[in-house]
Amino acid sequence: MKPILVVDDDSQMRDALKEAIQRLGYEATVAENGQDGLNKMANTPFAMIITDMKMPKMDGLTFLKEVRRRVGNLPVLVITGYGTVENAVEAMKEGASDYLMKPFSFDKLNAKISSIMEAMAADREIITGNPKMVRLLQIARDVAAGDTTVLIYGESGTGKELIARYVHRQSLRKSKPFIAVNCAAIPDNLMESELFGHEKGSFTGATDKKLGKFELANEGTILLDEIGEMPMGLQAKLLRVLQEREIDRIGGKHTIPIDTRVLATTNRDLIKEAAAGNFREDLYYRLSVFPLHVPPLRERPEDISLLADYFVRKFSTLLNKEAKGLTDVALDFLIRNQWRGNIRELENAVHRAVLLSRNPLIDVSDFMLDELPQQQSAAKITVSQDAGKRGIKEMERDLILKTLEDVSGNKTKAAKILGVSVRTIRNKLNEYGKIFPDD
Repeated sequence: MKPILVVDDDSQMRDALKEAIQRLGYEATVAENGQDGLNKMANTPFAMIITDMKMPKMDGLTFLKEVRRRVGNLPVLVITGYGTVENAVEAMKEGASDYLMKPFSFDKLNAKISSIMEAMAADREIITGNPKMVRLLQIARDVAAGDTTVLIYGESGTGKELIARYVHRQSLRKSKPFIAVNCAAIPDNLMESELFGHEKGSFTGATDKKLGKFELANEGTILLDEIGEMPMGLQAKLLRVLQEREIDRIGGKHTIPIDTRVLATTNRDLIKEAAAGNFREDLYYRLSVFPLHVPPLRERPEDISLLADYFVRKFSTLLNKEAKGLTDVALDFLIRNQWRGNIRELENAVHRAVLLSRNPLIDVSDFMLDELPQQQSAAKITVSQDAGKRGIKEMERDLILKTLEDVSGNKTKAAKILGVSVRTIRNKLNEYGKIFPDD
């Protein structure tokens, strides 16, 4: 895996960032200033860059512009202090992937790096051999050329955000920011500030001015992920933004014009939601100027083997394993499954299998079968015939304990990796008689 380049003139901050990055499982290279960073880039390919904004010899913004000139698509996370939010906004306009305000916690740094790395993986790969998906990508490429608002809909885990990023990447705005907002993950009382920003002192706790995601995405694209989760009160304000192309910060005295393309995704039937009074019908029609449907994985059998092979290679590299592919029986097992969780569920299953694998080819016995949902009867028969090499319970135990060791006993992280609940992890540890300190 390529290392992360850290550029900061403060030696203590450099060392702290390097240590934090290594704790996250990445290699890190440090540079004292922008020029030093450019020199190191000449000899080493990097996965991403983390740079301070205020530095001698070459400040962060100048460094960012030069990075963009030399390596157009290399992700850059900029670090800036409170009171200099305008610098962060300018950096975003110059193509920075994201920004982080000082002081920040290890968890916040982890979240930013993980988000950028996941976006990189998404931007690189849309794997399909299915005619419906090929046609969908052709249509997405055509609609990307304009500024049409696009509603991407389909079941959870089908790759809707991947399609949204593809639309942005094919558009004339591709060199400008792409800002994704998960509407399901933001508390209702914070969502307006998150989207439209606020002025200092506009409400209790507003100690500084905050720019919203729409402003940060100005001249670029904003993705409203899972738009069906947005509260009704905010839907009216969003409708006005889409109609007038301007926003109101909370506590602001003037409207602010924006030039931001809007993409939205949903796993809900918004027409039914509108009929039930849970979603504004006028907002639905404003968003769905051009609707794109992403079919579920069970309707794309050609993609299961392609995706499984990709995930085997991906996790084999990440986990330093020797897995090279799947046996015919294992592949048949995957194809027979319904995958109600779609690509996300398949990815988790292959991740677990790679962790368990002891041979170059992954077999059915390498899957945590009792953690998977009930499958088609034919698949279960195949499993029962081929799972005798190692007991399922033994495989499960090995996987859970190994994962916990890899994340220093953090049950929350282990549960996320394994695709199970924290309660399941705790129950299994009680069953094994093993004790790990609480998170």
